[in-house]
Amino acid sequence: METNESRPVDGGQTNQANPGEQLTTAAQNRILTIPNVISLVRLMCLPFFLVLLFGKENRAAAAWLLAGLGATDWVDGYIARHFNQVSEVGKILDPVADRLLFFVGIGGILVDQSAPLWFGLMVLVREAVVGVTTVVIGILGGRRVDVTWWGKAATFCLMAAFPLFLISESTVGWADQAHVIAWVVGIPGLVLSYVAWALYVPLGWTALKAGRADRGAARQEASIS
Repeated sequence: METNESRPVDGGQTNQANPGEQLTTAAQNRILTIPNVISLVRLMCLPFFLVLLFGKENRAAAAWLLAGLGATDWVDGYIARHFNQVSEVGKILDPVADRLLFFVGIGGILVDQSAPLWFGLMVLVREAVVGVTTVVIGILGGRRVDVTWWGKAATFCLMAAFPLFLISESTVGWADQAHVIAWVVGIPGLVLSYVAWALYVPLGWTALKAGRADRGAARQEASIS
């Protein structure tokens, strides 16, 4: 005789999560992924950049290292999107690595006086304001704001421009050409970065309202239960 314990309730679906949703959640909660490892390697290479620039006084080698570290930002993003390795840790770690790369790389280049001071300061001020704003939104309970295409494009251009500025002050044979190319990619990168900043304002406000709505819904659900 069939008992209540052996009979599935509601077709056996009650209290069972969708397998696809479980897999997606598990993937997003992963920590050890290839993109995250790449981001960590980028962070660990920053001291070597400073050693090459100031210790070895090898501007060309430091420039190539910085350019490589900037390029890997696109590599880890491609891997994350195309091989289902997007994770919540990576969404935080990747922007942190980007900003540290900016502040350490550009800061070192400015100290070395290999790039125009005004240009570097405009980039760093924008990065600092966006970084502080992101932290404030998080403290106020807002959702995390994803990096936009404009921001990624600006990062690509600027991470090409600053190594080129550094090469232009080195002893390589194409130093003069590097200086011209640095401006060709640097100015569009600077403009794109401020466009991304302007777009960040409504995105941040939306994230803040959405976060507050999430907290309100959670409180209402808790009171009902």
